[in-house]
Amino acid sequence: MIYRFRIILDVKEDVLRDIEIEETATFEDLHHAITQAFGFLGNEMASFYLSNEEWIQGDEMPLEAMDPSGESFGEKPLNTVISASQHQLIYVYDFLNLWTFFVELMEVGKVITGTTYPNLIHAEGEVPEEAPEKLFESEGNSSELDANFEEEDSKDYDEGSFY
Repeated sequence: MIYRFRIILDVKEDVLRDIEIEETATFEDLHHAITQAFGFLGNEMASFYLSNEEWIQGDEMPLEAMDPSGESFGEKPLNTVISASQHQLIYVYDFLNLWTFFVELMEVGKVITGTTYPNLIHAEGEVPEEAPEKLFESEGNSSELDANFEEEDSKDYDEGSFY
């Protein structure tokens, strides 16, 4: 079977690609298909994240584990994660520029004899020269954080206990 994914770049203009890829392909294969479809070199670090209908970023699925005991998803087949209940992912390419993509499984189909996969089947829009600036908002109230520091009294610390 093949998966037909719609990958949407998180920018103001419509920039999307539809890619077909075999269900047994790895997350690294999907990573390369996405970078090629959008014209990136593919030599920057990247990760996939589980997501839901509201595109809330969930658990990270790194292509390469930073911790030797951590799990790497690079060689993991897509069909071990993708299912009817888990069909949306967020893909972040280049951790310095944070190119962010919404990846959604649109359809599951049969392999077409003579077709090479991954297969770019639709492209719309141009990738901007630079990644859009990401604004990260705090979930807490920053004035509460400041208040906590004001409660601390420097006289409570023994200067002799520092290095």
